[in-house]
Amino acid sequence: MAEKIILFTELPGLKLYKRGKVRDVYDLGDKLLIVSTDRISAFDVVLPCGIPFKGKVLNSISCFWFEFLKGTIAHHLISADIGQYPEHLLKYKDQLSGRSMLVKKTKPFAVECVVRGYLSGSGWKEYQRTQSVCGIKLPAGLKESDKLPQIIFTPSTKEDTGHDINVTQDYVEKLIGQDTAEKLKEISIAVYRKAGEYACEKGIIIADTKFEFGVMDGRITLIDEVLTPDSSRFWPKEQYSPGKPQPSFDKQFVRDYLESLDWDKKAPAPALPEDIIRKTSQKYLDAYHKLTGNTLPA
Repeated sequence: MAEKIILFTELPGLKLYKRGKVRDVYDLGDKLLIVSTDRISAFDVVLPCGIPFKGKVLNSISCFWFEFLKGTIAHHLISADIGQYPEHLLKYKDQLSGRSMLVKKTKPFAVECVVRGYLSGSGWKEYQRTQSVCGIKLPAGLKESDKLPQIIFTPSTKEDTGHDINVTQDYVEKLIGQDTAEKLKEISIAVYRKAGEYACEKGIIIADTKFEFGVMDGRITLIDEVLTPDSSRFWPKEQYSPGKPQPSFDKQFVRDYLESLDWDKKAPAPALPEDIIRKTSQKYLDAYHKLTGNTLPA
């Protein structure tokens, strides 16, 4: 039987907190229920078609990393096992199984913690103009996709609509205080380094990623999605060749296809052909298998 694609969840009786580009979040009082749908966005526009298995992959990869990082940073995950959910949620099992997580509420920081280990995307475009990324000066002569001399922290605003805006460390310090800003930077780089070393052993280069953090019980806590193909650039290690764009396990494949069309990158977005949908789905599944050694749980 073909995998059922879920674009939107409908959970009557539950309070919908927000619908993001991919996730539907429900308010359960002192907890949140986060459901990863099969929606896919590109250039800040949600596409009309879903990607089979995408939501389950994102959910499962985040859960994997939460477990992997539990000795490094506190996180908000309570459980992704629907058998451990409150009883009133069990009637929504067909929409929640494999693609949801029950998490503790935190007070989120209004900043995206972006970490870069390689020169790509908007960082590469900026480097070509200014020889810097987000105001951080870099050596001359770097090529596209080069490994950076050191991991850099390039925070951004967290926008509900449109593009997040790159900001400086000084901006973050003024927003949340110098000590907290420095801690976020240190934690982000430490988590990226630890996860990146593991992923590299499994054949995946994590070129860059973005984290979100909140405060829970006075502690900085890792929240939302973690090191997924949606929040990171995943490159196959065996094909890595600097000086050009890299093949990827993430939705860059979809962006590249859309770039080939005569589309103004405004809603409504065009539908994807079946072969692009199928290949994209396989990339997400491959990323999960490479990282965990497992096949996707049902």
